[in-house]
Amino acid sequence: MAEAQSMRRIGVVVKRDQPKALALGRELITWLKQRGLDPIIDRDSAAELHDGMGVSKAEVATTADLIVVLGGDGTLLSIAHCIRDRPVPVLGVNLGGLGFLTAVTSEELFPVLADVLVGQFTVDRRMTLAAVLHRANGTVGDYQALNDVVITKGALAHIIDLETTVDGDHVATYKADGLIVATPTGSTAYAMSAGGPIVYPSLGVMVLSPICPHTLTNRPMVLPETSVIRVTVRSDRQQDVVLTLDGQEGYPLLPDDTIEIRKGASVVPLIQSPARGYFEVLRQKLRWGER
Repeated sequence: MAEAQSMRRIGVVVKRDQPKALALGRELITWLKQRGLDPIIDRDSAAELHDGMGVSKAEVATTADLIVVLGGDGTLLSIAHCIRDRPVPVLGVNLGGLGFLTAVTSEELFPVLADVLVGQFTVDRRMTLAAVLHRANGTVGDYQALNDVVITKGALAHIIDLETTVDGDHVATYKADGLIVATPTGSTAYAMSAGGPIVYPSLGVMVLSPICPHTLTNRPMVLPETSVIRVTVRSDRQQDVVLTLDGQEGYPLLPDDTIEIRKGASVVPLIQSPARGYFEVLRQKLRWGER
Protein backbone atom coordinates (compact mmCIF):
# COMPACT_ATOMS: atom_id res chain seq x y z
CA MET A 1 0.00 0.00 0.00
CA ALA A 2 1.33 3.45 -0.89
CA GLU A 3 2.21 5.72 2.00
CA ALA A 4 -0.23 8.56 2.51
CA GLN A 5 2.46 11.31 2.32
CA SER A 6 3.56 10.02 -1.09
CA MET A 7 0.10 10.28 -2.66
CA ARG A 8 0.68 13.31 -4.84
CA ARG A 9 -0.02 11.84 -8.28
CA ILE A 10 -3.66 10.75 -8.57
CA GLY A 11 -4.69 8.69 -11.56
CA VAL A 12 -8.16 9.45 -12.95
CA VAL A 13 -10.03 6.97 -15.16
CA VAL A 14 -13.58 7.86 -16.22
CA LYS A 15 -16.33 5.98 -18.04
CA ARG A 16 -16.43 8.07 -21.17
CA ASP A 17 -20.02 7.51 -22.32
CA GLN A 18 -21.68 8.44 -19.03
CA PRO A 19 -22.45 12.14 -18.50
CA LYS A 20 -22.62 11.71 -14.71
CA ALA A 21 -19.13 10.20 -14.66
CA LEU A 22 -17.73 12.99 -16.84
CA ALA A 23 -19.29 15.69 -14.64
CA LEU A 24 -17.90 14.05 -11.52
CA GLY A 25 -14.53 13.66 -13.24
CA ARG A 26 -14.31 17.40 -13.90
CA GLU A 27 -15.25 18.08 -10.28
CA LEU A 28 -12.62 15.61 -9.09
CA ILE A 29 -9.85 17.16 -11.18
CA THR A 30 -10.68 20.63 -9.82
CA TRP A 31 -10.74 19.24 -6.25
CA LEU A 32 -7.31 17.63 -6.70
CA LYS A 33 -5.71 20.73 -8.24
CA GLN A 34 -7.06 22.95 -5.46
CA ARG A 35 -5.13 20.77 -3.01
CA GLY A 36 -1.90 20.91 -4.94
CA LEU A 37 -2.20 17.34 -6.21
CA ASP A 38 -1.29 16.19 -9.71
CA PRO A 39 -4.09 14.46 -11.65
CA ILE A 40 -2.82 11.89 -14.14
CA ILE A 41 -5.67 11.36 -16.57
CA ASP A 42 -5.91 8.47 -18.97
CA ARG A 43 -5.88 9.53 -22.61
CA ASP A 44 -9.44 8.51 -23.46
CA SER A 45 -10.85 10.20 -20.36
CA ALA A 46 -8.83 13.40 -20.99
CA ALA A 47 -10.33 13.76 -24.46
CA GLU A 48 -13.85 13.71 -22.98
CA LEU A 49 -12.94 15.88 -19.98
CA HIS A 50 -11.17 18.45 -22.20
CA ASP A 51 -8.18 18.41 -19.88
CA GLY A 52 -4.96 18.07 -21.86
CA MET A 53 -3.71 15.14 -23.87
CA GLY A 54 -3.66 12.55 -21.08
CA VAL A 55 -1.54 9.40 -20.99
CA SER A 56 -2.11 5.71 -21.64
CA LYS A 57 -3.73 3.55 -18.97
CA ALA A 58 -0.44 1.68 -18.68
CA GLU A 59 1.31 4.96 -17.83
CA VAL A 60 -1.39 5.83 -15.31
CA ALA A 61 -0.73 2.50 -13.58
CA THR A 62 3.05 2.96 -13.54
CA THR A 63 3.17 6.61 -12.42
CA ALA A 64 0.17 7.25 -10.15
CA ASP A 65 0.27 6.80 -6.36
CA LEU A 66 -3.49 6.23 -6.28
CA ILE A 67 -6.02 5.57 -9.04
CA VAL A 68 -9.61 6.81 -8.83
CA VAL A 69 -12.03 5.06 -11.19
CA LEU A 70 -15.38 6.71 -11.95
CA GLY A 71 -17.80 4.35 -13.66
CA GLY A 72 -18.48 0.67 -13.12
CA ASP A 73 -16.68 -2.63 -12.87
CA GLY A 74 -15.82 -2.65 -16.57
CA THR A 75 -14.05 0.69 -16.25
CA LEU A 76 -12.11 -0.57 -13.24
CA LEU A 77 -11.17 -3.79 -15.03
CA SER A 78 -9.76 -1.77 -17.94
CA ILE A 79 -7.11 -0.25 -15.65
CA ALA A 80 -6.64 -3.35 -13.47
CA HIS A 81 -5.04 -5.13 -16.46
CA CYS A 82 -2.24 -2.57 -16.35
CA ILE A 83 -1.42 -3.04 -12.65
CA ARG A 84 1.41 -5.54 -12.59
CA ASP A 85 4.73 -5.07 -10.78
CA ARG A 86 3.59 -1.93 -8.97
CA PRO A 87 0.44 -2.58 -6.90
CA VAL A 88 -1.02 0.93 -6.82
CA PRO A 89 -4.26 1.16 -4.77
CA VAL A 90 -7.51 1.68 -6.67
CA LEU A 91 -10.57 3.57 -5.40
CA GLY A 92 -13.59 2.51 -7.43
CA VAL A 93 -16.65 4.77 -7.51
CA ASN A 94 -19.90 3.21 -8.69
CA LEU A 95 -22.18 5.41 -10.77
CA GLY A 96 -25.40 3.45 -10.88
CA GLY A 97 -24.56 0.02 -12.32
CA LEU A 98 -24.40 -3.39 -10.68
CA GLY A 99 -20.72 -2.92 -9.71
CA PHE A 100 -19.22 -5.32 -7.17
CA LEU A 101 -15.72 -3.83 -7.47
CA THR A 102 -16.71 -0.16 -7.38
CA ALA A 103 -18.29 -0.11 -3.94
CA VAL A 104 -18.01 3.61 -3.08
CA THR A 105 -20.88 5.86 -4.17
CA SER A 106 -20.46 9.24 -5.87
CA GLU A 107 -21.73 10.96 -2.71
CA GLU A 108 -19.01 9.24 -0.67
CA LEU A 109 -16.16 10.01 -3.08
CA PHE A 110 -14.71 13.21 -1.62
CA PRO A 111 -14.99 12.30 2.10
CA VAL A 112 -13.48 8.88 1.40
CA LEU A 113 -10.77 10.34 -0.83
CA ALA A 114 -9.84 12.88 1.86
CA ASP A 115 -9.38 10.00 4.32
CA VAL A 116 -7.36 7.98 1.82
CA LEU A 117 -4.96 10.87 1.24
CA VAL A 118 -4.09 10.95 4.95
CA GLY A 119 -3.68 7.19 5.16
CA GLN A 120 -7.05 6.26 6.66
CA PHE A 121 -7.99 3.33 4.47
CA THR A 122 -7.67 -0.42 4.08
CA VAL A 123 -7.30 -2.48 0.94
CA ASP A 124 -8.34 -5.89 -0.32
CA ARG A 125 -5.37 -7.36 -2.17
CA ARG A 126 -7.23 -9.14 -4.95
CA MET A 127 -5.69 -12.18 -6.62
CA THR A 128 -5.15 -12.18 -10.38
CA LEU A 129 -4.82 -14.91 -12.99
CA ALA A 130 -1.95 -15.30 -15.45
CA ALA A 131 -2.86 -16.90 -18.78
CA VAL A 132 -0.43 -18.02 -21.48
CA LEU A 133 -1.63 -18.95 -24.96
CA HIS A 134 0.44 -21.72 -26.60
CA ARG A 135 0.20 -22.59 -30.29
CA ALA A 136 2.01 -25.21 -32.39
CA ASN A 137 4.67 -22.69 -33.38
CA GLY A 138 5.26 -21.37 -29.85
CA THR A 139 3.81 -18.97 -27.28
CA VAL A 140 1.39 -16.44 -28.74
CA GLY A 141 0.97 -14.20 -25.71
CA ASP A 142 0.60 -13.90 -21.95
CA TYR A 143 -2.18 -12.04 -20.23
CA GLN A 144 -3.50 -10.98 -16.82
CA ALA A 145 -7.08 -11.08 -15.53
CA LEU A 146 -8.65 -9.88 -12.30
CA ASN A 147 -12.05 -11.54 -12.81
CA ASP A 148 -11.76 -14.42 -15.21
CA VAL A 149 -10.20 -16.17 -18.17
CA VAL A 150 -12.90 -17.46 -20.54
CA ILE A 151 -12.72 -19.79 -23.54
CA THR A 152 -15.99 -19.63 -25.43
CA LYS A 153 -17.58 -20.34 -28.80
CA GLY A 154 -18.59 -17.56 -31.13
CA ALA A 155 -22.18 -16.64 -31.84
CA LEU A 156 -22.65 -19.13 -34.70
CA ALA A 157 -20.32 -21.92 -33.54
CA HIS A 158 -21.43 -25.37 -32.43
CA ILE A 159 -20.63 -26.84 -29.03
CA ILE A 160 -16.87 -26.94 -28.58
CA ASP A 161 -14.62 -29.61 -27.04
CA LEU A 162 -12.24 -28.35 -24.36
CA GLU A 163 -9.74 -30.86 -22.99
CA THR A 164 -8.91 -29.77 -19.45
CA THR A 165 -6.20 -30.82 -17.01
CA VAL A 166 -5.31 -29.64 -13.51
CA ASP A 167 -1.68 -30.06 -12.44
CA GLY A 168 -1.26 -32.54 -15.28
CA ASP A 169 -4.21 -34.72 -14.28
CA HIS A 170 -7.01 -35.11 -16.82
CA VAL A 171 -10.28 -33.61 -15.56
CA ALA A 172 -12.57 -33.92 -18.58
CA THR A 173 -13.02 -32.94 -22.19
CA TYR A 174 -15.90 -30.56 -21.72
CA LYS A 175 -18.53 -30.45 -24.46
CA ALA A 176 -19.97 -27.03 -23.79
CA ASP A 177 -20.39 -23.47 -24.97
CA GLY A 178 -17.21 -22.64 -23.12
CA LEU A 179 -15.27 -22.69 -19.87
CA ILE A 180 -14.63 -20.03 -17.22
CA VAL A 181 -11.65 -19.93 -14.86
CA ALA A 182 -12.40 -17.29 -12.23
CA THR A 183 -10.73 -15.70 -9.23
CA PRO A 184 -12.71 -15.14 -6.02
CA THR A 185 -13.25 -11.59 -7.28
CA GLY A 186 -14.66 -12.97 -10.52
CA SER A 187 -16.92 -15.44 -8.74
CA THR A 188 -19.67 -12.78 -8.71
CA ALA A 189 -19.27 -12.07 -12.44
CA TYR A 190 -19.67 -14.44 -15.42
CA ALA A 191 -18.95 -17.51 -13.28
CA MET A 192 -21.96 -16.77 -11.07
CA SER A 193 -24.17 -16.52 -14.16
CA ALA A 194 -22.90 -19.97 -15.18
CA GLY A 195 -23.97 -21.45 -11.84
CA GLY A 196 -20.68 -21.11 -9.97
CA PRO A 197 -20.40 -20.39 -6.23
CA ILE A 198 -19.82 -17.00 -4.63
CA VAL A 199 -16.33 -17.08 -3.11
CA TYR A 200 -15.13 -14.74 -0.36
CA PRO A 201 -12.50 -12.43 -1.93
CA SER A 202 -9.60 -13.30 0.38
CA LEU A 203 -9.76 -17.07 -0.19
CA GLY A 204 -6.89 -18.56 -2.16
CA VAL A 205 -8.85 -20.52 -4.77
CA MET A 206 -9.88 -20.60 -8.42
CA VAL A 207 -13.30 -21.57 -9.77
CA LEU A 208 -13.64 -23.73 -12.89
CA SER A 209 -17.12 -23.40 -14.42
CA PRO A 210 -18.35 -24.91 -17.72
CA ILE A 211 -20.76 -22.76 -19.73
CA CYS A 212 -23.93 -24.62 -20.75
CA PRO A 213 -22.30 -28.10 -20.66
CA HIS A 214 -23.88 -30.80 -22.80
CA THR A 215 -24.22 -33.05 -19.75
CA LEU A 216 -25.84 -32.15 -16.43
CA THR A 217 -23.12 -33.98 -14.52
CA ASN A 218 -20.53 -31.28 -15.35
CA ARG A 219 -20.53 -28.94 -12.37
CA PRO A 220 -18.35 -25.99 -11.29
CA MET A 221 -15.30 -26.89 -9.20
CA VAL A 222 -13.28 -24.94 -6.63
CA LEU A 223 -9.54 -25.53 -6.97
CA PRO A 224 -6.50 -24.48 -4.89
CA GLU A 225 -4.78 -21.28 -5.93
CA THR A 226 -1.63 -23.32 -6.58
CA SER A 227 -3.34 -25.21 -9.42
CA VAL A 228 -2.12 -25.05 -13.01
CA ILE A 229 -5.06 -25.42 -15.40
CA ARG A 230 -4.49 -26.27 -19.06
CA VAL A 231 -7.34 -26.07 -21.56
CA THR A 232 -6.82 -27.32 -25.12
CA VAL A 233 -9.27 -26.68 -27.96
CA ARG A 234 -10.15 -30.13 -29.33
CA SER A 235 -12.97 -29.32 -31.73
CA ASP A 236 -12.77 -31.56 -34.79
CA ARG A 237 -13.18 -28.72 -37.30
CA GLN A 238 -12.37 -25.04 -37.65
CA GLN A 239 -14.75 -23.15 -35.39
CA ASP A 240 -15.14 -19.67 -34.01
CA VAL A 241 -13.52 -20.01 -30.56
CA VAL A 242 -12.35 -17.01 -28.54
CA LEU A 243 -10.19 -16.39 -25.47
CA THR A 244 -11.38 -13.40 -23.40
CA LEU A 245 -9.85 -11.74 -20.35
CA ASP A 246 -12.29 -10.01 -17.97
CA GLY A 247 -14.56 -9.37 -20.95
CA GLN A 248 -12.12 -6.62 -21.95
CA GLU A 249 -9.77 -8.32 -24.41
CA GLY A 250 -10.50 -11.03 -26.96
CA TYR A 251 -8.23 -13.31 -29.01
CA PRO A 252 -9.27 -15.90 -31.63
CA LEU A 253 -8.22 -19.48 -30.97
CA LEU A 254 -7.26 -22.25 -33.37
CA PRO A 255 -7.71 -26.03 -33.04
CA ASP A 256 -5.15 -27.52 -30.63
CA ASP A 257 -4.35 -24.15 -29.04
CA THR A 258 -3.66 -24.54 -25.31
CA ILE A 259 -4.30 -21.94 -22.63
CA GLU A 260 -2.32 -22.39 -19.41
CA ILE A 261 -3.83 -20.60 -16.42
CA ARG A 262 -2.35 -20.14 -12.95
CA LYS A 263 -2.35 -17.65 -10.10
CA GLY A 264 -0.87 -14.35 -11.24
CA ALA A 265 2.23 -12.85 -9.68
CA SER A 266 0.44 -9.48 -9.30
CA VAL A 267 -2.33 -8.36 -6.98
CA VAL A 268 -4.78 -5.49 -7.42
CA PRO A 269 -5.26 -3.50 -4.18
CA LEU A 270 -8.89 -2.34 -4.03
CA ILE A 271 -9.67 0.27 -1.40
CA GLN A 272 -12.52 -0.93 0.80
CA SER A 273 -15.64 1.10 1.39
CA PRO A 274 -15.64 2.38 4.99
CA ALA A 275 -19.45 2.47 4.90
CA ARG A 276 -20.28 -1.15 4.06
CA GLY A 277 -18.76 -4.60 4.27
CA TYR A 278 -18.63 -7.40 1.73
CA PHE A 279 -21.89 -9.07 2.74
CA GLU A 280 -23.75 -5.76 2.71
CA VAL A 281 -22.51 -5.20 -0.84
CA LEU A 282 -23.79 -8.65 -1.79
CA ARG A 283 -27.17 -7.94 -0.21
CA GLN A 284 -27.46 -4.64 -2.06
CA LYS A 285 -26.32 -5.91 -5.44
CA LEU A 286 -28.12 -9.27 -5.39
CA ARG A 287 -31.15 -8.02 -3.48
CA TRP A 288 -31.00 -10.84 -0.94
CA GLY A 289 -33.92 -10.90 1.47
CA GLU A 290 -36.23 -8.81 -0.69
CA ARG A 291 -39.71 -10.02 -1.45
